[in-house]
Amino acid sequence: MGALLSLSSICHLMVLIQLLALLLSGYHYSDAAAAAANNNNNNKGFSILEATVDEIQLAFKQNKLTSRKLVEFYINRIQRLNPLLHGVIEVNPDAGELADKADYERKVKAPVSFSKLHGIPILVKDNIATKDKMNTTAGSLALLGSVVPRDAGVVAKLKKAGAIILGKASLTEWSAFRAYIPNGWSARGGQGVNPYDKTETPCGSSSGSSISAAANFATVTLGTETDGSILCPASINSVVGIKPTIGLTSRAGVVPITHRQDTVGTVSDATYVLDVIAGVDKNDKATFEKSKYIPKGGYAQFLSSNGLKGKRLGIVRHPYFEFNISKEIDTFLINTFEQHLSTLRKKGAIVIDNLKITNIDEIYNDASSEETAMKKDFKIDLNAYLKELGIDKAVLGTLERQTRNGFVKLMRRYKLDALVACAGPSFPPLPIISTILAIGGFPGITVPAGYLGEVPFGIFFGGLKGYEPKLIEIAYGFEQATKIRNPPSL
Repeated sequence: MGALLSLSSICHLMVLIQLLALLLSGYHYSDAAAAAANNNNNNKGFSILEATVDEIQLAFKQNKLTSRKLVEFYINRIQRLNPLLHGVIEVNPDAGELADKADYERKVKAPVSFSKLHGIPILVKDNIATKDKMNTTAGSLALLGSVVPRDAGVVAKLKKAGAIILGKASLTEWSAFRAYIPNGWSARGGQGVNPYDKTETPCGSSSGSSISAAANFATVTLGTETDGSILCPASINSVVGIKPTIGLTSRAGVVPITHRQDTVGTVSDATYVLDVIAGVDKNDKATFEKSKYIPKGGYAQFLSSNGLKGKRLGIVRHPYFEFNISKEIDTFLINTFEQHLSTLRKKGAIVIDNLKITNIDEIYNDASSEETAMKKDFKIDLNAYLKELGIDKAVLGTLERQTRNGFVKLMRRYKLDALVACAGPSFPPLPIISTILAIGGFPGITVPAGYLGEVPFGIFFGGLKGYEPKLIEIAYGFEQATKIRNPPSL
C-alpha cells in the first residue's frame, strides 16, 4: 500500500539532478499509458492510491487491475513527484517486462501467482544489492558502475515470491556514515524531502524508503537499520516500520555499517514482507541461529484487532517522554501520548508506568563507545563487503553488558511484552529507543501516532529478541484502535 503502512499494511501487515533525471527516464511507456496511469481511479473503479497488498491482490483476482497498470501508475507518480521529493534514485528499466511476466503467470495460474507478493512492485534501499540493470551504490558515486556478484539475500527471497523490484530508494549516503551531510542527502539522489513538510527532515538513513512509502511510489518499500534508520524515518514520514531481530533477515548483499547492528526491515504491508524475507541465507551465518525465532505458520497470523488484550507494556518516562521543546508543544505531545496510553488500557493492555532502565544515561552518553565501535566496524565490514575479509568483534562489550543489565533485566523483571516509547518530532534532541534496540539486536515497530501541525510523529514498541509476534499483535491492535495516519497532500 504505497504509503499507508497500515499494520493492515503490517497486515494484509528510505547535486546530481541531471543524472537522476536520466536514471528515472530509463523506463518509457506511451503517452496514453502515462495518462491512464495518472488516473488513480481508471481501473474499473479500483483506486491504486493507498491500496494495500490485500486490496491489490483482490483487484488482480477480479480483473480490475494488472501488474502492468500498477507499475505504470507508480512510475508515472515517481516521474511527476520525485523531482520534488527525491525518494527514488533509480527505476528498473525492466519493470514493465517483469509486470507483463507476472500478468501472464497469473493468467495461467502458475504456482508463484498465489504468493501474497506476486506482481507487487517493491522499492529497495540503494544499499541492498540487486543483480540486474540497476546500480547498488549506497547513494555514493564511488560505487557507481560496480557489479554485484548476486542479489542480496532479501531480494532473492522477494523475487522468488514473485515481487517486482521497481527501483532503488534514495538514502542518506553511506547510510549516514559519511560525515557532515544532512539526513536524506546523497550524491546520487540529491536531498530527500519530507512529503508532509518540505522544511522538516525526512530522517535517515532509510529516508527514501519512507518518503516513497508515504508518497505512494510503490506498494512496498524495503529499508535497512543500524541505529534508527528505519524507525526514525518511518515515524517522521507517518508510516509503519519494522526493525526485526538481528539475523532474522539476511544482511548478505547489503552495503554495511556494522555486522552487529545492521538489519533489513520493511516499511509497507510489513508482515507479509517479513514472512517472505525472514529465514536462513547461506551467505549470512546469523540467520541460521535466529531462524529459531520464526513462528510456525509465519507472522500474518498475529494480525489480530484484539492483540492488545493482556499484553504487559512498560513505560520509561526518562528519557522517552521528555521533550523540552516549549511549554505549549510539550503539553500537546504529552497529552497526546497520555491519550494513547489510555487507549492501550481500554483495549486490554496492562500498562506499567514510571519504570527505569539501569544505566540509561550512560548508554546515551555522547562519549560512549557505540559510535566509536560502529566506526571501527564500518571500516572492517565495508572491507568485508568489498573483499570478503573477516570481522573483528572486539569493542562493544561494555554497552552490551549495560543493555543486558538494563533493558533486558527490566523486560524480564516485569514480564513485559513490549516497552512503549514516543517517537517525537525530529527537532528535539530526544533519545529514542532505537539505540537500545540497536545495541542489543532487538526488534521494534513504529506506528503513526499523530501530527504536530503538519509534522508526523510515531509511537514505538520494542521487545526482546524474537518478540516480533508480540510486537505485531500490539502494533496492529493500536493501529486498528486509532487509525491515525493520513496521506500527505501532494
